[in-house]
Amino acid sequence: MTNYKAAVIQAASMPDDAAGSARKAATLIREASAAKAKLAVFPEAFLGGYPKGASFGCPIGMRKPEGREAFRRYHENAVDLAGDEIALIAEAAADTGMFVVIGIIERDGGTLYCTALFLDGAKGVIGKHRKLMPTAGERLIWGFGDGSTMSVYDTQFGRIGAVICWENYMPMLRMHMFAQGIAIYCAPTADDRDSWLPSMRHIALEGRCYVLTACQHIRRSAYPPKHECALGDEPDTVLMRGGSAIVDPLGKVIAGPDFDGETILYADIDIASIPAAKFDFDVTGHYARPDIFELRVDVAAKRAVSTSGSGA
Repeated sequence: MTNYKAAVIQAASMPDDAAGSARKAATLIREASAAKAKLAVFPEAFLGGYPKGASFGCPIGMRKPEGREAFRRYHENAVDLAGDEIALIAEAAADTGMFVVIGIIERDGGTLYCTALFLDGAKGVIGKHRKLMPTAGERLIWGFGDGSTMSVYDTQFGRIGAVICWENYMPMLRMHMFAQGIAIYCAPTADDRDSWLPSMRHIALEGRCYVLTACQHIRRSAYPPKHECALGDEPDTVLMRGGSAIVDPLGKVIAGPDFDGETILYADIDIASIPAAKFDFDVTGHYARPDIFELRVDVAAKRAVSTSGSGA
């Protein structure tokens, strides 16, 4: 399918209620489908929550008891890939035939990962990308992804991949995505600053791909009263103001940005326009200089423990 409508979902999650967020996401998927969209991109950490303004009680050299308790609650609200929350999203994708990219906080043992999940309506979960480099204080609460989850997926809607928030400022990661022929470059984020959209336009021009970026529009009232928030506790305080957008392969903004509230942005995608955009610039093709520059990427999974032998 070379021509279709895509949707970027700008909505507030329920940071302390992953099941509620999943139900809301399922409703929004069906709403986008009713508007004839075939693909939907959700923000970073839509299931599990983005703990904006929290420090988890971690001054340098200390871990406060209240911070440990905050992390326990956060860990409890994260999602398992085989859990009911993901099943709800998969059901909505299956019912509508939608392709869905959604940010989740993935629980894997004692560690949490900021993950983008890929769901095909006909096939269910087809893959995931774990954020390689959590930013600043995020490193307290999220593990680091490895090179095994940096795939671009060949789908009926084009080659789809995801790069999360400030990973988009990692030039070598972008180059790896471009080398895989990415056509639909998804950028779930929590960055709502004015500087974000110019970065997305640059990436679209650099990769000659569509860029779909989704950020929550969320107020303090969406978080529980016990949530620590350096931005204050007034219910109407906007903690993330959105700014979601869709950009075409020549850097033109074709939907958004929107800073007014919760919304769904739509734009028409024409995969056949990508070769025309690459006529004068193909960053991993005719505009590359492999005689001078070379990027090597390790895509092996990295495990802390490996075993051999048959055991007792």
